[in-house]
Amino acid sequence: MGICDNRTIIITGAGAGLGRGYALAFAAEGARVVVNDIRREAAEAVCAEIEAAGGQALANDDDITSVTGAERIVAGALEVFGAVHGVVNNAGVCRDKMFATMTEEDWDQVMQVHLRGHFCLANVLTRHWRKRHKAGEAVDARIINTSSGAGLQGSIGQSNYSTAKAGILGLTLVQAAELGRYGITANAIAPQARTGMTEGVFDEMMKPPADGGFDSWDPANVAPLVVWLGSGASGHVSGRVFEAKGGWISVADGWRTGPERDKQARWQPAELGEVVDGLLGEAVPSQKVYGT
Repeated sequence: MGICDNRTIIITGAGAGLGRGYALAFAAEGARVVVNDIRREAAEAVCAEIEAAGGQALANDDDITSVTGAERIVAGALEVFGAVHGVVNNAGVCRDKMFATMTEEDWDQVMQVHLRGHFCLANVLTRHWRKRHKAGEAVDARIINTSSGAGLQGSIGQSNYSTAKAGILGLTLVQAAELGRYGITANAIAPQARTGMTEGVFDEMMKPPADGGFDSWDPANVAPLVVWLGSGASGHVSGRVFEAKGGWISVADGWRTGPERDKQARWQPAELGEVVDGLLGEAVPSQKVYGT
């Protein structure tokens, strides 16, 4: 018996890296997995791995950045497996440049894959789950979004990626607040792992240990948390962001109201230098932007 028996999970970008690790781990815990990837052969290869181990999987290469594509993904899952219980929005892309040299295309492509990709599939599924809930059926559904340390604190050379990943954090909070009434939870993860998106940038830092010891950058290390979040056991957790790397897990502590002053009247510009300096002196310093 696995913690995801009789659950169907859609995973985007599941042909390699973190997504592949999630797909294999969900299947090992009894889930039926929809392996979505723009590379059909990669999706089919992961499905073959799952099926060889006795699991059930469906390969899919539909476009996650359109509602039409998302509808096809969900319809295919429902046709084959009869139900969908969760989605892991994992697919991503990087177009790294310094802000001063970033092009409109660099910006738009990252927003399209990350933000629009997170919206379309979750929106189609939410409509499906809400309809079931209103029909009196029990819904125990999961949205698992993917942010990043870049979204939590920024990253030099990644203004587009950092902005998209920060937007996903805001989306997660609102999804959790709005969708709980329908039996849907929404959480986000900020994984740290060796994937295709880190190649050429962090190769030396993330290489496996030469002595054969614990490989803390192995993407499979993040999968147990994602599987738990997608299981029936996590129904009491929503609107949270988890960082994960190796055997390390942390709950992120997001923006919140900090030190304050209230004059009870309108401030004059000349007054505010001393006020702001006082507030900053009391505030917890921000984490440094990656690369600084």
